[in-house]
Formats: sequence, structure tokens, C-alpha cells
Amino acid sequence: MLRTISRLAPSPARRNFIRLNSTFVVPRTQKAIVFEKNNGPLLYKTDWPVPTPAADEILVNVKYSGVCHTDLHAWHGDWPLPTKLPLVGGHEGAGVVVARGSAVTNFELGDYAGIKWLNGSCLSCEFCLKGAESSCSDAILTGYTHDGTFQEYATAKAIHAAKIPKQTDLAQIAPILCAGITVYKALKTSTATPGQWVAITGAGGGLGSLAIQYAKAMGLRPIAIDTGAAKAELCKSLGAEVFIDFKATSDLSAEIKQATHGGPHAVIHVAVSEAAIEVSTDYVRPTGTIVLVGMPAGAVARSSVFNHVVKAIDIKGSYVGNREDTVEALDFFSRGLVSSPINIVGLSELASVYEKMEKGEIVGRFVLDTTC
Repeated sequence: MLRTISRLAPSPARRNFIRLNSTFVVPRTQKAIVFEKNNGPLLYKTDWPVPTPAADEILVNVKYSGVCHTDLHAWHGDWPLPTKLPLVGGHEGAGVVVARGSAVTNFELGDYAGIKWLNGSCLSCEFCLKGAESSCSDAILTGYTHDGTFQEYATAKAIHAAKIPKQTDLAQIAPILCAGITVYKALKTSTATPGQWVAITGAGGGLGSLAIQYAKAMGLRPIAIDTGAAKAELCKSLGAEVFIDFKATSDLSAEIKQATHGGPHAVIHVAVSEAAIEVSTDYVRPTGTIVLVGMPAGAVARSSVFNHVVKAIDIKGSYVGNREDTVEALDFFSRGLVSSPINIVGLSELASVYEKMEKGEIVGRFVLDTTC
């Protein structure tokens, strides 16, 4: 629990701080990026209040936060789920536990912790009980319905926060907390088995670059689909057996089928493109599985019923991983089987990151240093 410093004549140097269990001293205010309305200005605040953790929460001094396409949707407000307003976005935060509520038993002060998209859930409904916490009607979403990680200090339900081993590079692991866990879960959802081909759309971006590595580590044969020389170089360096530039080919389906000797057994769609989803129903191998991950605003997944039935293909949605998926995905990282191709910039540069994201110019993942 938080213990405030004595209110009897506090020294000027202490007035702006709260002492935590005589171990950490946390400021009452902090740096944060806030928007007060969807599509409104991204305000760089230096006096944003530091939140107080509830009994079942931890307070994390966020050192680094990845920037996800979902954060852009939250700012635009273009999904059919309203955001809280005003809102601090971000949901890939890695840092140090500096306070904990009275009911928290799974974290100690000083532990490394990760704050994920799924901040909390009821833990008792039919979905939570079977490990589908993200489908809980009471799910709390970091950087969407709960202030997120584009700030120096953020709270998370302790039971859902990710445990991060000490000595971990917090900048590197930040994207694993959403992008890594999400694509790992999608690959599991595809049911592809070692030796089979898996196509990854948007392969050169934050999720795609990790999907290539997880696929390789799981014994799959990744084929990367994206555009541009920089993304081609990145994808090949991460283990993609084939890179296909969708803008440079006259027949994407034919080229993919040829490269995979009949089509990939699975397709992981992290690209935010409705067209990419539709064309994949043609090139996916018969009896194959298409997994939808990226969520273009207002998009529809189209599939010819005749083709769908005759080829006996599956189209599945994969949201985010559960607590078990989190442990497994982080273990791949800890064993050095995946890494995050990142660019580190200051918190104040979030607007420019969003601009690059909207133009499709990001190679790998941008990570914000919350101190600047």
C-alpha cells in the first residue's frame, strides 16, 4: 500500500513526492501523452497525476512502451468500442514495480513487470475459466478503457501483469507484451505443424517481424508478404524463406502458390488490409487456415462460398493471448529465439510515430522512452 510522507511540515523537496514502503519515492505528477477527444491533439503533459494502485493492482514505473497499431485506432476512435476520455494510450509497457495494493501477493517491489492490452478481467465467468479472458464482458483494456503506458507510471491488475525476469532488456521486451503474445497466439490458433508453410501479411511491421521469428522457432516455414526493400531485407534476416512484394507482383496468388508448392497451410493476417484477407482465400492451400489478427476499421472478411466449401478452408479470428500464452511467448524471448527489431524514440515523438504508421513506413517496431 502507499504510505504518504508525514504531512506535518514536509520539506519543500518532499512535497511533490510519495514514499512507497520506504523503498521507492514516486512523484505525484509525471510525463504523459494524453488526448481529450478522439482525433484530438496529442498533448505532452509534464504534470499528469501518478495513479494510485487499487488493492489488486501494481504500480509500474514504465521505462519503455511499444507503439501498436491498436493505439492509433484508440486515438482515432474508429472501432465500435468507445475509449475512455481523456485517455493515456499504450499497452506494451515494461518497467519496475514501485508499489502494490494490499491484496497483491505475486509481485514484490523492485520486480520487473509488463503491462499488456488485457489489463484485467473478472476471472470467474465461463470465458475466464477456460482461458479466454479476452472475451470476458468485464475485460479492462490498457490504453483503451484504462489509462495506458504512454506515461511514466501506470497501473495493472497484478494477476494479469506479465512477470519479466531481472536483467531483461526492457526496451527489447516491450513489444513482446502485445505484438509477440498476439502473433504467438495466432500461430497456435492456425494449428499449423512443423514443416508446414505459413504466410504472414504485413511481415515487415511490428507484429509481422515477430511472427516470422515465432514461426521459425515453432518449426514452421514462414513466407513474408509486404512491400519495399527495407522490409524485404528485415524479413529475410529474421528467417523468412521467401519474401513477396505485393506491389511488385502482377499475380500475388500465383506467386505465393508457386513459392509454397500449392499454397501455405496457414495465413496470419497482421496487415491492416481488407484486400489482403480476400486474396488469401484464393492462395491458401486446400484445408488450410486463415487467421485474422489485424483489424482494419470497418473491414469485412470476404470469401466465395463455393471456393470456401470446395477447398474446405477455415477462417478464424485470434485476439490476444491469455496468461498461459504470455508465459510461453516470453519464454521464447528469454531463450533468445525471438528478438524485437526496434527504434527507440522519446515519448514526445508519439505523433510522428503515428504519422509514419499511417503511411506504412514503419520497419519493425517503435518503442517510446518514457523519460523524454
